[in-house]
Amino acid sequence: MEFNDKIHVIKGIGEKTEKVFQKLGIENVQDLIEHYPRGYEEFERPVPITSVREGMVTAIEASLFKSPTVKKVRNLQIINASVKDSSGTMFLTWFNMPFLQRSLHSGSYYIFRGKVTRKNGVLVMEQPGIYQKDSYFKLYKVLQPVYPLTEGLTNSAITKAVRQALEGLAFAKDYIPKQVVKQYALMDRTKAIKEIHFPKDRESMMKARARLVFDEFFLYALALRKLKEHKTVISTEYTMKEKPECGRLIDSFPYPLTKAQLRVWEEIKKDLLSDYSMNRLIQGDVGSGKTILAILSLLMAVKNGYQACLMVPTEVLAKQHLRSLESLLSEFDVRICLLVGSMTAKEKRETYHKIKSHEADIIIGTHALIQEKVEYDRLALVVTDEQHRFGVKQREALMNKSGQPHVLVMSATPIPRTLAIILYGDLDISIVDELPAKRLPIKNCVVDTNYRPSAYRFIDKQVAAGRQVYVICPMVEESEEIEAENVIEYTQRLQEALSQEVMVEFLHGKMKPKDKNAVMERFADGEIHVLVSTTVVEVGVNVPNATVMMVENAERFGLAQLHQLRGRVGRGEYQSFCIFVCGSSSKEAWDRLEILNKSNDGFFIAGEDLRLRGPGDIFGIRQSGEMDFRLGDIFTDANVLKEAAEAVKSLKDNEVTRIFEANPYLEAKILYQNNTL
Repeated sequence: MEFNDKIHVIKGIGEKTEKVFQKLGIENVQDLIEHYPRGYEEFERPVPITSVREGMVTAIEASLFKSPTVKKVRNLQIINASVKDSSGTMFLTWFNMPFLQRSLHSGSYYIFRGKVTRKNGVLVMEQPGIYQKDSYFKLYKVLQPVYPLTEGLTNSAITKAVRQALEGLAFAKDYIPKQVVKQYALMDRTKAIKEIHFPKDRESMMKARARLVFDEFFLYALALRKLKEHKTVISTEYTMKEKPECGRLIDSFPYPLTKAQLRVWEEIKKDLLSDYSMNRLIQGDVGSGKTILAILSLLMAVKNGYQACLMVPTEVLAKQHLRSLESLLSEFDVRICLLVGSMTAKEKRETYHKIKSHEADIIIGTHALIQEKVEYDRLALVVTDEQHRFGVKQREALMNKSGQPHVLVMSATPIPRTLAIILYGDLDISIVDELPAKRLPIKNCVVDTNYRPSAYRFIDKQVAAGRQVYVICPMVEESEEIEAENVIEYTQRLQEALSQEVMVEFLHGKMKPKDKNAVMERFADGEIHVLVSTTVVEVGVNVPNATVMMVENAERFGLAQLHQLRGRVGRGEYQSFCIFVCGSSSKEAWDRLEILNKSNDGFFIAGEDLRLRGPGDIFGIRQSGEMDFRLGDIFTDANVLKEAAEAVKSLKDNEVTRIFEANPYLEAKILYQNNTL
């Protein structure tokens, strides 16, 4: 079996199952073995019912009082059962598993394992696994991989496929030089791949993960090094002169630019007025005023007779930017047009003509800006918003349409400068490290699940006052594999808990793009009062009227991502609030969330998070969407990132050449794995 073999070579994967795997981006054997576990189940000894506490994931050995009952609530089937052991009794609940009514028998003994929650003052084990005693103790103390799933695919199906692949795979030779492996005490790569899926013990799993994270960062740094070799300082044909319109625009703002904005504007101007192509990143916290700097840059390019474009991740945000720019630049004789995927063929043709004939000065759009049919007329400046949402191919496609335009990329993820220099090695970095004085600081609180009724009353009051609310859940739908709040069920719960006048709808990444856009537009227009969503709202919409952000299972997110989510509120004139609901009793989880409670400064939060986090906190928390690594996280694994960058820096040119010659598939792998260069 080879890495590039399609996954149907694995026994048991037919045409139908292959299509389900493809939903997870798994096309071939390499994709499968790089579909790493998101965590592990470690089965412990069953405990007496009386020792069970809220928040625990635990096992009990008990018998059923009587056969389970089924209760229907809308489209949800709730299965309830009562069990007992020698110490006491307990309630169990399952969702949408009516067959349990037939398979679980009164008086029979089972081992039940799941998370314990408190409902109506009573402890309940929700969605527990059910085991016979012999089968349970075969799993005792063994780390069982838990994989990211999709509808129609179980954890056991992925486990079985991965096991077969690892047994039949011809592993490639390690591409990291031996001296690097030795210097950083790295586990053998083949062993690491096997141990990350089926570890001998927790220590072995940690070493395997450390090796594979190093590999990801090593490849990223290697790609940056190759990029730098080809991207030395490049002369530009789009030379510019300073224009008085930029000063007039600054004077027209109702508030002065901050010192940080003025400093970064001078850095951008220096680039645009030079004879070389700008390649600059503006890094700034949410609300620091990066967009104003982008608009000033667009205006300077246009007033020098060139075209400029602004590329954003969603159609909703593109339309919002269009309205904003039309308002701000109304007195400057600037022609602005929109280009997005949902436009009709006729609308697109008309827009293509406007762009080609230079009847449009500024073009705002999504990935539609890089379609082959788009022809620009002297495109001098490319601005990409929320830079991490665009891959290297998209950015290069846009740049290739106009020789070597100036490039300005914006990122709202606060990354400590030492890491930013490594991650954005091909870019000059400007940091906007000051918030406008006019912004009201967001008021934060960290609460447990008992606070929900109070939070719902508060949401009702905010909506009654004309405001809007985000509620973030970590999951799309109920899963027996993960204990966390989910969007679909939570929306139903909120519809019942809030006033009838409150319009509640949900949004998640599995929805069709057309449906997602429709929901986001209705929320932006104020038709939806409460939006229950996954982290899909982290970027892509600006709703100044939204004043409350409530995050369920906040402990499951990284602090950087929580800070990004919090940035969806506090954008208007009204006081905004963020409620972090912690579903864990762990002191570490509460201490970490307390950082967010005390500060709204993203750079401080990033620094504190790096200081606090330990190497044991590795699964279930994504710090940021900034880089598309499978395992590595730029915050949690900051030290590994630094080591990998040092290792690549120490390689001689002939060693880099040898790595690529010996492993011709690496270049494609780098582009695929690190699509954010």
